[in-house]
Amino acid sequence: MKKSIPLSTTCEKHPWPDARGRFGAYGGKYVPETLMYALDELEAAYRSAMADPAFQADLEQRRQHYVGRPTPLYFAERLTASLGGARIYFKREDLAHTGAHKINNALGQCLLARRMNKPRVIAETGAGQHGVATATAAALLDLECEVYMGAEDMERQRLNVFRMRLLGAKVTCVNAGSRTLKDAINEALRDWAANVEHTHYVLGTVHGPHPFPMICRDFQAVIGREMRGQILEAEGRLPDMLIACVGGGSNSIGLFYDFLGDESVRMIGVEAGGTKLVPGMHAARFAGGTVGMLQGAMSYVLQDKDGLIGGTHSVSAGLDYASVGPEHAYFHDNKRIEYTYATDQEALDAFQRCSRLEGIIPALESAHALAEVVKRAPAMATEAIIVMNMSGRGDKDVEQAARFIMQGEEL
Repeated sequence: MKKSIPLSTTCEKHPWPDARGRFGAYGGKYVPETLMYALDELEAAYRSAMADPAFQADLEQRRQHYVGRPTPLYFAERLTASLGGARIYFKREDLAHTGAHKINNALGQCLLARRMNKPRVIAETGAGQHGVATATAAALLDLECEVYMGAEDMERQRLNVFRMRLLGAKVTCVNAGSRTLKDAINEALRDWAANVEHTHYVLGTVHGPHPFPMICRDFQAVIGREMRGQILEAEGRLPDMLIACVGGGSNSIGLFYDFLGDESVRMIGVEAGGTKLVPGMHAARFAGGTVGMLQGAMSYVLQDKDGLIGGTHSVSAGLDYASVGPEHAYFHDNKRIEYTYATDQEALDAFQRCSRLEGIIPALESAHALAEVVKRAPAMATEAIIVMNMSGRGDKDVEQAARFIMQGEEL
């Protein structure tokens, strides 16, 4: 007999951001006046779409038959046996179309763009997965697409650059600043301000000015909603712990959101510890940052005492960003979610361990979460359950990882 699925209490205990787009002290709209109308227009279109059964039915049909949802919940039997302790499950977002969770948000926002009669979409990308997802959704819906990408990220993610161009997108190289994700977002915001009448900015994570953190979170929350039913079917109860990597924070809030009201479920977000926790050598915003404003939102930021944005580093392009989504800042402060970090080496070790034990090559972003699983699982009881979000597959990262893994080690 099919088990009944208890409803999440999240909606009762965790309200949407307030009328100013804030999660407590964080979030907001720190943008030029030219973009205020566009943000208000976007929020109105989003709320209208969420209340429209036809839009919801179209989105659900495309999730099932185009994206490939629901993605599986996979019991990592060999990894569990090798570590001892908790039973380990992966939520397999790497098996979604395009190879990562990013398609969930990109498809939803491109449908919104079409609803607003905007024939052109733009996006920023770091690891390339959001750029690929946006280019994919744009091709599907016959939208013009331009993706901004830092020069350094273009070099370490050349495969994804080719994929975007193959899908018909224009990929614009950004040589300013650190030549990574932060600078790509700056260029995308400039483009949007200049072309807002016919262009929608498909922001790829739960950062930026309101309503983007809310919209991206809601499109990604399908991850946790699916997983709730899947883990109850597999184990008959909720997990003890959820673990996900945190760059801007979309895959993690997507996994966590449906469980925020379940006090028995611990949640761990894993940032990029880089090589060491000194300025410019990591992207661990909660470990090394302070409260500030970046690219339209108040949150934790890697910055100096004068508010100048600091440099970042991570072996993973998708985690190499100086700020974090404002909703994560809110949950950090109220301690509902615990945040930690994994170093480059820990992520690379987990990358190899998962590949060899499970035959699954994880994205380097996901490998940071795996590194935390490796730390946590052995200390937990054998009946305990961990669910980790396998946010993306590692095809894009094999060349990058090979540069860092010690020479002479058998791959």
